[in-house]
Amino acid sequence: MFAFMSRLKPDMPSADDALPGRDTAMPVVEPHVVNGHPLTAPYPEGMAQAMFGLGCFWGAERMFWQLPGVYVTASGYAAGHTHNPTYEEVCSGRTGHNEVVLVVFDPELVSYDDLLKTFWEGHDPTQGMRQGNDVGTQYRSGIYCYGSEQVEVAEASRKVFNKNLKEAGYNAITTEILEAPEFYFAETYHQQYLGRNPGGYCGLGGTGVRCGL
Repeated sequence: MFAFMSRLKPDMPSADDALPGRDTAMPVVEPHVVNGHPLTAPYPEGMAQAMFGLGCFWGAERMFWQLPGVYVTASGYAAGHTHNPTYEEVCSGRTGHNEVVLVVFDPELVSYDDLLKTFWEGHDPTQGMRQGNDVGTQYRSGIYCYGSEQVEVAEASRKVFNKNLKEAGYNAITTEILEAPEFYFAETYHQQYLGRNPGGYCGLGGTGVRCGL
């Protein structure tokens, strides 16, 4: 995750300044390495979706696939301007994309609140365009919501956790909450990276403050 550190630009590019991208989507050639479920839709009936950005997607994806009730997870890029970006393009700081995790889950077994709890407690959402040693627009904290109900729940949870963080001496939360943008799958070697490489780099560290949800 450090190969492009020197080229990172912490400012978001405009749509006019962003790289153009391409018409061809990243091929998805393997199922989930850990549970064998297909990464792409259609998903089983009754499944819901959520999307989160909380720093390096390698460690973030593992946090969510370990939750009971999560059907499948995938690493990808979202909330930028470039169509079908590559990892190198995202790391250049010229696409505006965030590294995100798509979470497909059974709401009868794991609630959206449960996912938000994992999100808030799994990283430091006060750092702006960075997470720990990882610096750049692609490491920003973000919740990307499927529908107005998720927006309302996410905003309420941000308010609660922001209060808890302030009481613990942290700065204000910088997490963006948006309607879910288009999700672009990352390259195969990024999918379930820590399932493929158990000793690999994670890059995440929470604040130690419980979100109180």
